[in-house]
Amino acid sequence: MHHMQSGDDRESAYELFQRGSRMLADRHFGAAAVLLERALALEPGKASILEALGQAYFNQGDHLRAGERFGTIVDADPLAHYAHFGLGLSRARMGDASAARRHLRMAVLLKPENEAYQRALARLGDAA
Repeated sequence: MHHMQSGDDRESAYELFQRGSRMLADRHFGAAAVLLERALALEPGKASILEALGQAYFNQGDHLRAGERFGTIVDADPLAHYAHFGLGLSRARMGDASAARRHLRMAVLLKPENEAYQRALARLGDAA
């Protein structure tokens, strides 16, 4: 814990995550990524931070980094449907259709009622 430091010179992971999420919502993806990476450094492996980072990078067009963040979630929690979705979309943008299909199929399998997942898979075609 960092109780020795005065209040403002070290934000908590939660505060950084809140600010980063607001930046993400306001479509300031670069600023969001900076804040969220700082939050992740304080809370490594935290899925909510990784998910927001994946979104920020994806929306910036950095599909490699987005895929890495979503992939970290999937590795830790193979049932994280949104992370499979994000990873699938990232792989699709990088031209890896078979990996994209694999992750999008998993997202649909885990959450069959989600129409966004179904649409994303349909766009790729359901080839093997």
